[in-house]
Amino acid sequence: MNVLIEKIKEVVYAVLPITIIVLILNFTITPLETPLIVRFILGAILIIIGLAIFLIGVDIGITPIGQTMGKAIAKSNKLWIVAIAGLLLGFFISIAEPDLHILAGQIELVTSGVISKTLIVVVVSIGIAALIAIGLIRIVYNFPLYKLLSILYFVILILAIFTSPEFLAISFDASGATTGALTVPFILALALGVSLLKKDSKASEKDSFGLVAIASTGAIISVMIMNIISGTDEMSGSLEQHEVSQSIISPFLYKLPIIAQEIFIALMPILIAFLIFQKISFKMSKKSVKKILMGLLFTFLGLVLFLVGVNAGFMDVGAAVGFNIASLDNKAYVIIVGFILGLVTILAEPAVHVLTHQIEDVTSGYVKRKVVIFSLSIGVGLAIALSVIRVLVPELQLWHYLLPGYVIAVAMTYFVPKLFVGIAFDSGGVASGPMTATFVLAFVQGAAEAVEGANVLVDGFGMIAMVALTPLIALQVLGLVFKLKSKKEGLENDF
Repeated sequence: MNVLIEKIKEVVYAVLPITIIVLILNFTITPLETPLIVRFILGAILIIIGLAIFLIGVDIGITPIGQTMGKAIAKSNKLWIVAIAGLLLGFFISIAEPDLHILAGQIELVTSGVISKTLIVVVVSIGIAALIAIGLIRIVYNFPLYKLLSILYFVILILAIFTSPEFLAISFDASGATTGALTVPFILALALGVSLLKKDSKASEKDSFGLVAIASTGAIISVMIMNIISGTDEMSGSLEQHEVSQSIISPFLYKLPIIAQEIFIALMPILIAFLIFQKISFKMSKKSVKKILMGLLFTFLGLVLFLVGVNAGFMDVGAAVGFNIASLDNKAYVIIVGFILGLVTILAEPAVHVLTHQIEDVTSGYVKRKVVIFSLSIGVGLAIALSVIRVLVPELQLWHYLLPGYVIAVAMTYFVPKLFVGIAFDSGGVASGPMTATFVLAFVQGAAEAVEGANVLVDGFGMIAMVALTPLIALQVLGLVFKLKSKKEGLENDF
């Protein structure tokens, strides 16, 4: 009970800022309908309770399963076992990721079914699976992370030349959306489990990060290849104009069974894989198994409450706020609000809490959680402000940001302490979780719908891509600061 109260306190501090900002906007520049605001407040309460329960579930369920599986895979010392295990676990975890379903659903909605939800989910999951397998092989064979990332982003650069603008936005958004609340804890734990078996503790520390970053490139590559093969081009989209439901409770009741079913299907492969591994390899005590099963139940309950709160309480408000502010004469408001939303949204992302705790644990407290979260906040705030500017300025295209951004991020990997390379690239995927994929994406799409000359499909998407990019640079800058600091303190060898 004490743990739950602690987690709730932590989460309240995370969710409160975004709630206060929306309420201030409601009473000042963008008044919203009463049912919307009441649903928003109910959504915030569900998000707080759900996120607290979810984080406990991750601690006692998902993380131990991932770590134990990682160790079991690495112990086999057979390349084909590592590759096949990576492929299977990667596919099942990705296909279950709620964020990916949210994004794929929005793509299907905006394109009026031209790009189906199922197609996006399956294609992205195949890409993630292939790259998780490669990422695990990299850890086993000590292949440098920065070299592999350089190769992968060079491949992406070549594919981008042949990809249509609509799919360029969707492919980079998919990379952010796949590394969400469910995938990140599992992938981090899997990488930690494999890397812990290394005799060199420094190599183990560095290699416990980076797998999320490698996995997220799989989403970009697979969607680009799908576009090049299918030749789908020249699409435009718009948001469906629908009446705001005057009922407060019915949207929650409507979403509850849908989301509960999605999360149940999501967690089932993890549960089955755990039970198979337990029978063949783990041989844990009954008490440990019971604890892990309880953790999975908490993960299920927490994720359901969290996603019901986000989907039924936050998304409509995000679109309404974006549309209303972008409709004002002074366009500076929408840029400023976008920046502030970016600063505070990151605090409420479930996977950010998981990653920052692991960073603090792995570095024995040398890299503080607060410092990482502050750097992420600045990066994400800038990402959303730049995305809004792209909506307002039709001449600005997504690649104008992404090309120089990724060139800078990859170039920095050659100079930054290698531990921070993994942390930075993992953070890029982690920053773009369910809050970003719903509330902030809805905000930017609402703004795109209000701005004349903006295309919701081209300009509304691409925001998650920006959120995934800016932390790569922000946290590598932090790494350079730590490098200078460690030189002064004579600790350079620690990195």
